[in-house]
Amino acid sequence: MTSTAPMEPLPLPAGALRVIRQRTTTAPHAAYVQATTVHCPYLAPSIRHGLTHWTVYGMRPLADPTDVEADVFATALAAAERVRIDAKGPRGHLVCENIVVVGAARAHLDWPHWALKHLLAPVGLMVGKFWEGEQDTDRNGHDLPVPPITFLSVRPAVRPRDPHFLDTTPTLADTIREADDDGRDLLAGLSHHWTEIRAWASNLPFPQQPARPPKPPAAAPSS
Repeated sequence: MTSTAPMEPLPLPAGALRVIRQRTTTAPHAAYVQATTVHCPYLAPSIRHGLTHWTVYGMRPLADPTDVEADVFATALAAAERVRIDAKGPRGHLVCENIVVVGAARAHLDWPHWALKHLLAPVGLMVGKFWEGEQDTDRNGHDLPVPPITFLSVRPAVRPRDPHFLDTTPTLADTIREADDDGRDLLAGLSHHWTEIRAWASNLPFPQQPARPPKPPAAAPSS
């Protein structure tokens, strides 16, 4: 069985984010995206075929950080459902959905990203986390472009390549190698409330000592 429509119900947004720019193929900070194509062989053809999309959100004034996390998770999960559908089409391996959160810091993305990694891997999706000002290198030690924005990126996994990016989480690497989208409800057996999803994610095995600096959740959830 394959995924043909977004699973329902998805978690309800907490109201901490508002849409600044609707989904589009026009990238914010195009120079950064263009520079990134040097390090990702799939990004340029994805852009050329109109398969890389961006949705830009802003945080509402005085939004509670937990509510921001909840909305980041909900919007990224909805984007993942779109990727599941589009990945079945022509050039599906090039599909990419990006969720930009203006004004967000790394901490706003850490827990949503950690939960999503484990929910999406079994159906063959990867989720990347990038934050404004992040300094990192690729696997060859070359400096990566510094993001001027904070965002999550969801795309189909490339099995020969992506497990190498999960060396600190070998179980996830094995999951990606064997993944198949069987049409499952991504939240089957889980609550749809972010605080409970976050608590579930806190009990997942944390990354092993890495060969290079990882991007794990910033801190354990408060009780």
